[in-house]
Parts: sequence; C-alpha cells; structure tokens
Amino acid sequence: MTNKIGRSSCTSILIGKKASVDGSVIIGRNEDSKTAWPKHLAFNAHRTIENNEFKSKDNKFSIKLPKITYSYSSTPEWTDKYGVFEEDGINEYHVAMSATESAYANDRVQAFDPFNTKDGILEEAMVTVVLPYVKTARSGVERLGKIVQEHGAAEANGILFADRDEAWYMEIGSGHHYVARRIPDDSYAVVANQLAIEVIDFDDTQNFITSPGIQEFVYQNHLWPQDKPFNFRRIFGTHDDSDLTYNTPRVWAGQKLLTPSIVQDPESFELPFLRKPDHPIAIEEAQRVLSDHFNGSQYDLTKPKNKQTAAFRPISIATTQESHLLQLRNEEMVHWLAMGIAAQSVYIPFYPQGTEVPTMFKYGKKDFTTNSAYWVFKEASVLVDRDWSKYLIYLNNTQSTTNEQLVKTRVDYDKKLKSANNEAQQLQLINEANKELAKIAIKNYQDLIAKLITLQTEDSPLKFKMDPNL
Repeated sequence: MTNKIGRSSCTSILIGKKASVDGSVIIGRNEDSKTAWPKHLAFNAHRTIENNEFKSKDNKFSIKLPKITYSYSSTPEWTDKYGVFEEDGINEYHVAMSATESAYANDRVQAFDPFNTKDGILEEAMVTVVLPYVKTARSGVERLGKIVQEHGAAEANGILFADRDEAWYMEIGSGHHYVARRIPDDSYAVVANQLAIEVIDFDDTQNFITSPGIQEFVYQNHLWPQDKPFNFRRIFGTHDDSDLTYNTPRVWAGQKLLTPSIVQDPESFELPFLRKPDHPIAIEEAQRVLSDHFNGSQYDLTKPKNKQTAAFRPISIATTQESHLLQLRNEEMVHWLAMGIAAQSVYIPFYPQGTEVPTMFKYGKKDFTTNSAYWVFKEASVLVDRDWSKYLIYLNNTQSTTNEQLVKTRVDYDKKLKSANNEAQQLQLINEANKELAKIAIKNYQDLIAKLITLQTEDSPLKFKMDPNL
C-alpha cells in the first residue's frame, strides 16, 4: 500500500503444477494493511472503451490503455480515494495476477536509480492496467515490465502471475529495474516483504525475464562484482535486523509446513526462494500456509504473552484485509476468497467468470455495518478474540462445517456446468453458484456470531453470585 494508508505487509505463495496434487497452478497472497479496511468482490465485464486511459488518484501516474478490456475478477477497496487497489483476480483468458507483495530496496541501489514516486506506477494501479490486457502469465510480466521501463516504478514490489501452465514471480528493485523468475513446475515459493529472487541466469530466457540493461547498471555503478553470480536478492534487497523478526520467520513457517523434512532457522538470510514440497500440495495446504500464526508453537501470538510469543511476525495477522488463492487447471478457474483474517475466516471458491456479485460482497465501509461480508467475518474474529482459548472451538467447528459445505457445493455446480447446453445456461449456473457459496459462508458465520454473543453475556464483569436464599 502507499504511505497514505500504511504500507502493505503481505505474504505470498506460488505453486507449480507438478507440485500440486491435481496439476493446478496456484498463486495466492494475504493482503495486509489495516485492521479495519474493507474489501469488496467485483466481476468486471469485457468492454470496448475508446480513448481508454487510467489516471491514478494516489500520484500523477497515468497511462493510455488498449480499447478492449478482458473480463476479470478483482477485490477493490471500499473507497478509491487512495487508489483502486484491485489487488487480485483471474481474467477470461485464464490469467491470474496478484499485486503486490511490498518489498524494500536498499539505499545503495536507490541512490543510482531512485523510485519515481511522483508519476511512477504504484501497487494500486497494477492489476487494473495489466490483468485486463494479457493472455498469458509471461505476457503479464512483459506488459508490467514495459510500463516500469517507460514510466518508472514508485516503490519496490513483488507481483504474482499465473496461467494454466506456469507461475511467475516478478520483483521491482529500483525505479526502472526488475527481474522475474518462472516457478519450476515441481516447486513452490513463499515470499514475505523481501526481495527474494536469487541468482539470475541471463542465458535462460525461458525461466528468467529482466529489465534491459540491468547488468550494465549494476556493474557500472559498482553494486556487485562481475566475477560473482548475479544475485538479485543480494544486490537490490535489504539484510537488516528487522528482516529477521518481521520477514524471514514467515518464509521459514511456510517452508516448514510444506517441506518439514528440512530443518532451518527462522532467523536466516539464507532461506531459499524456491523449495520442493515433501508431498504434493493440496489447495487446503496452501490455505493452511496463509492462515498460519505459528500455530501451537512457542511463537504463537494466541498463547499467553512472553518473550518468545512476541519474537516473530506471523503470516496470518489482524491487519489482513482479505486472503486469496487463484487456482488454474485446464478449464477450471477458482478465485478462493477469505475476507478478513485468514486464520479466522473461510476460503470461498468463487467462479471468477461470474457477472453478478453476491450482495454482501459489494458493501462495507470503514465503520462497521451488518450488510457487509467483510464485516461479518471481522465481527466473528473480534468476538473470538475476547477469549481465544474459550471460543476457538466454536470457530473451528464453524470453519470445518463451512469448508465441507463450500467444497461440496462447488463440486455439485462443476458437474452441472458440464451438462449445460450453452454459454447462457453456464453463466446462469455460475451466478447461481456464486450466490449460493456466499450464502453458505455468511449464514454459518452469522450463526457463529449469534452463538458467541449469547455465550459472552456471561462474561460481564458485573456478574455477581447471588445468595440462593434471597
């Protein structure tokens, strides 16, 4: 996020198709900013717009856009006062994008190629000016790269792209320089607010994309020895004490969940960007990573506070606005969306090609309201937080029941869609499915809220034990 509302502090995951259980390519991220900053769900139609232009409300960035805009899903802010921040989605050509994983470039690099904060591209604009105009993940990287070359970047970011064949992670490390790494099919990556991509192979254009002249820029400004492997993380990134408490522990936690056979230190600058999982990764395991708060360990913030619980920043945190996983396999597209804190919410498997947004996912402002999906999940979180140990069982039961119902409903509608006679009937079923999926999750959480409020009437400090003889 921009400095007007506080910088984003997200955690991302990318999974290659041979690393997943069903051949899916999966990308996802927790969008973190503030504890009360609602998000909406949107389905943006395929349109033709003459003289199409984007103008940022956050700085002076502007760009002329192609007149044909492909349809795509997104999760915009409740207000566009500080920018659109559409953040994530899947378009009609089965391309997924999530932007951005905020990062930090070191002062040494910025001295030679500072960020263009005046009119360079910011996070808030990236999905809006890229996702509706690309047909592959690679072309998404290339389009955003060209924008950075021509307009400059206003901040350091990591951007996730995927299609049915491959996932890419792109990192912007200075005003005009970036790299992108294709995620190997048998591997995954977990990223947490650091520039993470390591050694670049400039001869391997199938797996690496870089800004023009990046090698010359580095060597001419004496930023790295020419006789050493070109390590983007080392050249452009940061390596300070805050990384060891805020960033590396989250990467460690994700890799510990997916590759427990390898023992690592949470305070290590040497955690690799890419890992192979011990076992193929199911979508539920990806959800578990984005929901992690060092569950049950000495670092778990839900435990009684001591020096160890306060040691590291977890993946799932109170400032999460929404968490998403974008799953692509053959003709299947799933926009998994969890409003609010992932650890206390549920991932709803929406069809991104829908045209009708379920009602409560269109609403929600900064202050609490009862007609907003975001605020339903946040209200449940607040009530559980009053006594985590006492009320967690009710949350867990609701999550388990809801997840089972959501997956079954999605499977049932997938079967119906295969039997649909035409596109019109398919779209009708998709909109019906999205409405039903939203209804299940909202109703179950409303029931949870009612249960928690009823139980918490007994928690009043004004409770007094009466003498039975009075």
